[in-house]
Amino acid sequence: MKIAIHKNPGGFSDRWISYCEEKGIPYKIVNCYDSDILSQLVDCDGLMWHWIHEDYRAALFARQLMLSLSKTKIKTYPDVNTCWHYDDKIGQKYLLESIQAPLAGTFIFYTKDDAFKWIDGTVFPKVFKLSKGAGSINVILVKTPRKARKLVTKAFSSGFSIYNEWARFKDRLWVLRREKKISALKGVVKGLGRFLIHNEYAKYFSRQKGYAYFQDFIPDNNFDTRLIVIGDRCFGVRRYNRKNDFRASGSGVPAYDKELFNTQSIKVAFDVAKKLKAQSLALDFVMEGEVPKIVEISYTFIMGPFYDKCQGFWDRQLNWHDKNVNPQNFIIEDFIQECSNSNQGLNSKSTN
Repeated sequence: MKIAIHKNPGGFSDRWISYCEEKGIPYKIVNCYDSDILSQLVDCDGLMWHWIHEDYRAALFARQLMLSLSKTKIKTYPDVNTCWHYDDKIGQKYLLESIQAPLAGTFIFYTKDDAFKWIDGTVFPKVFKLSKGAGSINVILVKTPRKARKLVTKAFSSGFSIYNEWARFKDRLWVLRREKKISALKGVVKGLGRFLIHNEYAKYFSRQKGYAYFQDFIPDNNFDTRLIVIGDRCFGVRRYNRKNDFRASGSGVPAYDKELFNTQSIKVAFDVAKKLKAQSLALDFVMEGEVPKIVEISYTFIMGPFYDKCQGFWDRQLNWHDKNVNPQNFIIEDFIQECSNSNQGLNSKSTN
């Protein structure tokens, strides 16, 4: 068995490569951006590629590559079930509704007239979002119908840049106030530079327009809960809101005590991951009274201390395991087992 890994320094591949070297797992480095990537995979049983939403090149073809490989004997992480909805909140709405997951009330409109009619009959506040983006960028609390109409008008005219320089700069200032470190100060300086020199994310992604996306605002939440399911493991982080803000994603203010986590949320996370057949799934929850509501989902998440600090994980029977959490190792452990099972199945068919 041989695993192909697309090397992306600073991403999941760092730990995958280390894991293979420590465990003696045969692997090879490939480049998914090469036109001959399929030829590179001829002698491999699986491909692991941690691609993210800010990579415009991956956004062009990563899903298509994974779908194409699903027609071969080569397994992939992420596979199609795991990644097709990534950075696509519109797709997530229909997907989660189809399995009757407890999604926060979500409303999408494809004409300005339909959106205006809904605005006239609904209750505010509501939350306005773009279908793409992470870390609460372009997430707006809409308190009045007038503000909603203004956003809808823009959505069906000039649209919205997926890269919001001002919102990202404010986030960098928030990090500096919170941490007071040289690295945070460098981030602020870099953010100032982004007003003059745009990165590839800003240059190559098209503006978001032609739709309006709203969610119910669920009050009395000063935090959200991020739960991650990988195979039979679920671990999580409570993320507190930014100061004087309703948003928690991207705040960088975590808490890890297992007593903080709602048991029903954990059950829902396992159930949704199973129904979606996801190799990995990150779910963001807020509480509506005693009922956990999903805000959005993702196949991926940041790497490093933020999740490594989790105190352990639950299994599907909700038993707690007081063990070190290394999400990237969990992923490759499961993936190697998936490739091994596939090989055994193929060998069994050939002998029959």
